[in-house]
Amino acid sequence: MATRATTRSKASTRLDKSDLLDLYRIIRLSRRLDDKEIQLKRQNKIFFQISGAGHEAVLAAAARVFRPGYDWFYTYYRDRALCLGLGMTATEQLLSSVGAADDPNSGGRQMPSHWGHKELNIVSASSPTGTQFLQAVGCAEAWLRYSQNDLIPVSDRDQVMRGDEVVLCTTGDGTTSEGEFWESLSSACNLKLPVVYLVEDNGYAISVPVEVNTPGGSISKLVASFPELFIQEVDGCDPLASFDVLSKAWDYARQRKGPALVHAQVIRPYSHSLTDDEVHYRPPREREVDAARDPLTCFPRYLVEQGIASVAEIDAIKADVEEEVAVATETALASPQPATTTVYQYVYSPDVDPTSDQFDTEDDPKFSGDPTTMVDLLNVCMKEEMTRDARILVFGEDVADTSREEYLGEVKGKGGVFKVTWGLQKMFGGNRVYNSPLAEANIVGRAIGLATRGLKPVVEIQFFDYIWPAYMQIRNELAIMRWRSNNAFAAPVVVRVTYGGYLKGGAPYHSQTGAAVFTGIPGLRVICPSTALDANGLLRTAIRCDDPVLFLEHKHLYRQTYNKAPNPGPNFMIPFGKAKVVRAGTDLTVVTYGAVVQRTLVAAKELEEEQGLSVEVIDLRSLSPVDWTTIYNSVRKTSRVIVAYEDALSWGYGAEIAARMADEMFPWLDAPVRRVASTDTFVAYAPELEEVILPQTPDLKKAMVEILSF
Repeated sequence: MATRATTRSKASTRLDKSDLLDLYRIIRLSRRLDDKEIQLKRQNKIFFQISGAGHEAVLAAAARVFRPGYDWFYTYYRDRALCLGLGMTATEQLLSSVGAADDPNSGGRQMPSHWGHKELNIVSASSPTGTQFLQAVGCAEAWLRYSQNDLIPVSDRDQVMRGDEVVLCTTGDGTTSEGEFWESLSSACNLKLPVVYLVEDNGYAISVPVEVNTPGGSISKLVASFPELFIQEVDGCDPLASFDVLSKAWDYARQRKGPALVHAQVIRPYSHSLTDDEVHYRPPREREVDAARDPLTCFPRYLVEQGIASVAEIDAIKADVEEEVAVATETALASPQPATTTVYQYVYSPDVDPTSDQFDTEDDPKFSGDPTTMVDLLNVCMKEEMTRDARILVFGEDVADTSREEYLGEVKGKGGVFKVTWGLQKMFGGNRVYNSPLAEANIVGRAIGLATRGLKPVVEIQFFDYIWPAYMQIRNELAIMRWRSNNAFAAPVVVRVTYGGYLKGGAPYHSQTGAAVFTGIPGLRVICPSTALDANGLLRTAIRCDDPVLFLEHKHLYRQTYNKAPNPGPNFMIPFGKAKVVRAGTDLTVVTYGAVVQRTLVAAKELEEEQGLSVEVIDLRSLSPVDWTTIYNSVRKTSRVIVAYEDALSWGYGAEIAARMADEMFPWLDAPVRRVASTDTFVAYAPELEEVILPQTPDLKKAMVEILSF
């Protein structure tokens, strides 16, 4: 049930004079920093400005309730006062404004007001509003997973889990329209997670008023039916009422009763940003009503009227703030910019290199048992890795044996649509292997939050065709977290996903590939094995490395007999960026991967038997990074190259390989670089159409003959 707090009495008894004066100091400092940034922007000394004006009171109160470096914080761009109250300095904020190398938020890599501070547990924020919701839920979920996992030593758990920590997730009213807000609420309530949502409702999403964004105009009323969700409304311009309400919400979550939502009515006295002018859509009378509630004027007046502070004390705070802002400005403007040589730093982990010899045990497998399928060796790898590292979590759609654990002794178990995760829940329990909602962004977003807290999520997206709701989280959050935070935070998540055609009946929505959409993302490793043995070794590397990995598993290859292998043992690894020459040759090089590898091998064998021509076949295995050395060495030998891939011909993955060949290998080429791929269409359901659409052995053989004729 929602309640509305407006009284100051409770807070007045819990906060002494110094607390109250500090609340005013934070409110004043936050506003003056906004004003200073606006001035600097107009002087062309900074390059972007977006203010937190009007939000300061509730945020200053939140900083009094929540514990910096203990609780966790997922912010949005109006949270200047919160960050100041938690301990970020004015200098640190202005270092961000000028893009200085010493900016603790991002090292000059993000716009100002994209908050992040490792020591304070303020997790790096980004521009796409709403992406923080699911990550905050994942961060809160980490408490649940740690607390129920006795395999992690208590001493290790104590370093990453307090037991009563709370996650604060802030947002504007407009962003509650995002689907991920509702997905996050669902998971937070289902799991009774200790997360507090603070909705800072200033009535507008840029120029769109709240009643257009939110049915009924009140998000707190709209979510009233969510079970276990503690809802409070408050005048967010009143710091004392805000303190009372936030204290209740924080305590509710701290006691593990469930999540809470505080709906704070605030104002926006400035335009959305300096690129916006609110006079175009807000009449003067509306802005005057806001001005009458401004905490910058109302709160100090209250302190004086109540005899808590004198005018002289208020003036002293104003003077101290002016001096602090002046010194911070001088320091920030004199601070050096990041060195241009640092642009590639922290795209990937600086500490763990999955392309190194440390991850190469491929030449020394410890085989045991009979040859088995890719499905089985992926399953074995996860069992061995989960035994080795208790921090590993496996979740996604249908990955558990059964969501109702009381059935485990009665049923065979699901273990994924393709049985890759079968038996993992029975072996490791429902705290480490569990089903997610049918929501791809939910899976990846929560995984990012969990990884931030030191856990190792290995999540499954059931079909590549349905990965697109998660693309925002993958592209704008997962891959860039380390780089944008200047190595303060990272999210080494493994995202397993089935992909590909050759199914006879897969049709447009069970046959998609599209690797190039993901290999074009810096910071993301993209892996694609074509054999059971490679799948086992590459997945183990993916789990042990410290970067996010998209692990592509071709459905057609899961149970093929030609790619079987025995179990290579629990330390078998293949480094990323190491291609494999699966067929040696002298006349032509074919670079390929996935399900096209076997078709290429068949075509090459037929060509040799019929015409005596020798074709070298390279299985990339790793799509990003790419083993350019192996490719270049082969092309220098053969002087001819074909790039074969399952995606559509135009703009597909092979385009980059072909471009590199033309750019760097031109002196060695005796023929044009040829691509063999799918038609520039979608994959059809009818087998006759699928046969024509996807690259087949005759297509590859024909291209080989044509290139060899030059």
